[in-house]
Amino acid sequence: MPGLVLLGRRWAIGSDDFVLPGAFELFVRLVWWIGILVLYAVHKGQFDCPGGGLLHSYLLGLIILLAFIICALCALVYISMQGTISNPGPRKSLPKILYTRLLLYFPEFIWAVVGAVWVSDNSVQCEKTVINGVIGTVIASWIIIIFTIIGAVIVFDPLGGKKTFYLPEGVSRNLESSQSGQLLYNVKSSATRVWEKRIRLLCCCIVQDDDHRVAFTSIAELFRNYFSDTDLVPSDIAAGLILLHQEQDKMESCPKEPEEVLCHSPSSLVSDDLDVELENAAHYMLFAAAAYGWPYYVYTNPYTALCKLNGDCCRNRPTDSDITGSDRHNFHFGAILKITGLQYRDFIHISFHNKIYEIPFFVALDHKKEAIVVAVRGTLSFEDILTDLSADCEDLTLEEVLENGFVHKGITQAANYIYRKLINDGILNQAFTIAPEYKLVIVGHSLGGGTASILAIMLRNSFPTLRCYAFSPPGGLLSKSLADYTKHFIVSVIVGKDLVARLSMPNMEDLKRRIVRIVANCNRPKYQILLRGCWYEVFGGDPDDFPTELDGRNQDALTQPLLAEESLMVHRLPSYNALEEEPHLNSPPQYPHLYLPGKIIHVLEECSSRRLCSSDIKYTARWSNETVFSSILISPKMITDHMPDVVLKALNSLSQEHASCLSCQTREYDPSAV
Repeated sequence: MPGLVLLGRRWAIGSDDFVLPGAFELFVRLVWWIGILVLYAVHKGQFDCPGGGLLHSYLLGLIILLAFIICALCALVYISMQGTISNPGPRKSLPKILYTRLLLYFPEFIWAVVGAVWVSDNSVQCEKTVINGVIGTVIASWIIIIFTIIGAVIVFDPLGGKKTFYLPEGVSRNLESSQSGQLLYNVKSSATRVWEKRIRLLCCCIVQDDDHRVAFTSIAELFRNYFSDTDLVPSDIAAGLILLHQEQDKMESCPKEPEEVLCHSPSSLVSDDLDVELENAAHYMLFAAAAYGWPYYVYTNPYTALCKLNGDCCRNRPTDSDITGSDRHNFHFGAILKITGLQYRDFIHISFHNKIYEIPFFVALDHKKEAIVVAVRGTLSFEDILTDLSADCEDLTLEEVLENGFVHKGITQAANYIYRKLINDGILNQAFTIAPEYKLVIVGHSLGGGTASILAIMLRNSFPTLRCYAFSPPGGLLSKSLADYTKHFIVSVIVGKDLVARLSMPNMEDLKRRIVRIVANCNRPKYQILLRGCWYEVFGGDPDDFPTELDGRNQDALTQPLLAEESLMVHRLPSYNALEEEPHLNSPPQYPHLYLPGKIIHVLEECSSRRLCSSDIKYTARWSNETVFSSILISPKMITDHMPDVVLKALNSLSQEHASCLSCQTREYDPSAV
């Protein structure tokens, strides 16, 4: 629902968000009140000890104060339970109850101070049980007060206090007047500064230079644009994701036509064969995973990794000319050796240097496949996250491509950095001098997969036979023309419902609209959605059939926004609705469509439990196309399906299954066995 307006400003919390925290505090207060009441009743008439008069007054006042607080909390919880997310009308009296509850904090604070003074007075000689009870009361009071302050800080909206701005009736809505244009600029600048401060705070532990400052501003504008045209609070988004997940599960359980088109045919070339590509992908995923260094090795071998790495830390130490960047105790290099199974002499260059737009990579000789492998690391640091979030588009100029296209700015700059290292520093020349007959293969996972793809495009003219394997690359990477161009030499591997492979600005805009639509038109209170959703995510069962205003509407009517949707897309406070000139519900896309690189292999689980871990998960793989990844799927596995160990496990399972099938066929048709 629209954010709660209290004390003359908007807060990042809704009037229906007080049910669960209010019920929890109500339970604590009831137990507390009963305990104090019992303590007072048991020791009534025994307050003649030194300091007992003050104690008697303190307990009696606390009992009365807690009774008022309990009544206020009951009213708060009851009113907050009324209505729905998009219908706050039944909750219009909630601000008055909140004001009452806030006023009760003043006597509670005074009583907490009085109790602390009484407890610290050494002249008090009352019964120890009473003293311990008062100590517990004082501690509980201060804990609640502190958590209330923390909660207020969390839901504080820096833009919520902007002065009201109304356009005069004679002024055009396009904000062409100098006064309204200046105000629009000021509000946008304020929103950008707020996001920039948040990003700087999150990245306070890294050294910040000009590149970081430019990235902070660019990312802040991205977030400002994305969140500027809706009036949703965080709990609304959580409820929307829960509803979308259950709606998605209901749709998946219904019989339907296959979503994906298999493009493999018997006449395909050997390089296009799915089984061959899966075997190659399983092999090269080891290199992509190894690029993460010791964090990945420790993550996949939590009990023995540190002992093994510590035992090998002084062996095969590379010289300074072989390695750039920091690798204290040789842990990164030791992990790479163990994961890939290569020898030190097989490595041409290793870089652990990491800054924004500059990510680690290594170049090694793969004698098994007769390839020179360039492996690019994925996201593992704050600098990498900033590179990911620098999602503006820029042109990529290619001499041999008729129609140049757009690419992800941050990832392209990272690819440019590695390109300069490989070419200008002569790293690839050195590698081909050692193994001139080897082919060039570029691999990477996540951010590394996107960087590897753009790097492959840059190197394609110089190395026409190169291949690239991008594992779980970001979805918003290449324009359609470039994506089609890369189908000849790039293979992308996506597992399940991987979020990152579907992550692009148009997809995020689509997700926002889906959340607004399903939240605005659900006829259940938010607390019911959250409670039933948590039960469903943890324990499973059948998806809830929440009634909505969308039920019974024909398809043409579904394309038109309902009044509830409009109320969530147009902000009530000027600091928000001044950011955008018109609501975006039916406006054209603000961001260009970018796609996954190359041909796409989609790996899916077969008949596995959605929530319980299983050691015998079976996978299936198929050729897919970019339209399958044009929408973000909500699932508990949307994050885990992206993890490198899950990708490697799935590919190894498919590769081993294919190898066992081949051996079975060989034995079946072996003439000597007859």
